[in-house]
Amino acid sequence: MASGLIALLDDVAAIAKVASSSLDDIAAASGKAGAKAAGVVIDDAAVTPTYVTGFTPDRELPIIWKIARGSLKNKLLFLLPAFLALAAFLPQALTPLLMLGGAFLCFEAAEKVMEKLGLHAHAGGHDPDVPVIEEPAEQENRMVKGAIQTDLILSAEILAIALGTLGTMSLGLKAGALVAVSIVVTVLVYGAVALIVKMDDVGLKMAKGGTGAGRAIGRGLVAGMPKLLAALSVIGTAAMAWVGGGIVLHGMEEVGILPGIPHAFHAWAHAAATPFGAAGPVVEWIVNATLAGLAGVALGFVIAEVVTRIGKLRAKPAH
Repeated sequence: MASGLIALLDDVAAIAKVASSSLDDIAAASGKAGAKAAGVVIDDAAVTPTYVTGFTPDRELPIIWKIARGSLKNKLLFLLPAFLALAAFLPQALTPLLMLGGAFLCFEAAEKVMEKLGLHAHAGGHDPDVPVIEEPAEQENRMVKGAIQTDLILSAEILAIALGTLGTMSLGLKAGALVAVSIVVTVLVYGAVALIVKMDDVGLKMAKGGTGAGRAIGRGLVAGMPKLLAALSVIGTAAMAWVGGGIVLHGMEEVGILPGIPHAFHAWAHAAATPFGAAGPVVEWIVNATLAGLAGVALGFVIAEVVTRIGKLRAKPAH
């Protein structure tokens, strides 16, 4: 009996060791994958606070919670099974899908730029200069739906980039790593967003009580948060263009569609960085990111124009 128990404990210990090793592999793969997807994560964190702008403070956290749930659902229920199936049966489709997602990000960035410039890029028949009166619940549902739709693209980019870093790992390890990336990224992004949008409330409480230094900090937070949110909107647009343009350019190299364009960008960035010595890699990254962003906005303008023309054609009454 004792020998049987010892053998059982040995088996349990062996299983635990294997499980621990697998968890270590998943953690390492998740860290590598998450680092590669950092650009899209920054984009996600920068864009999301704009979806709660204009709502009463008591609705901010519920809206963020709804978007976070939708984001996790996007990742775990829709995207994860799809990407694992692609990895198993059609890995060559990953790059074209990434390019489509990148093009959509470019389109989103271009629309935001055009709206800032007063060039309304709307595909539908509604005149954007005519205000639409909505009930608060309808407006909230529309904003949440729009945020989750945008998150679907961003989440797809995160998981696709993450999957691309996992190489020849087994399908089980890939699944574990993508689940870990999905959960960690969602918690980090929407946790950070929740902190950002509630900092003005924290500042207001600090401004009303506490020490003199605390009140000064509180007043600074209250005064600074609108500027921070405005800056995040700009950062989010720039990140969309940079990430989307970069993905499309990288895909062009891989697929062989006009590869001279991304090759030229790399050459220009390298030439610009050469005089800076040790700081050269940083300069080269900045130039590459800037060129990718400009290319992304240009591509987005083209897509926006096409979408607008299609929308106008569809809106014309039949004769």
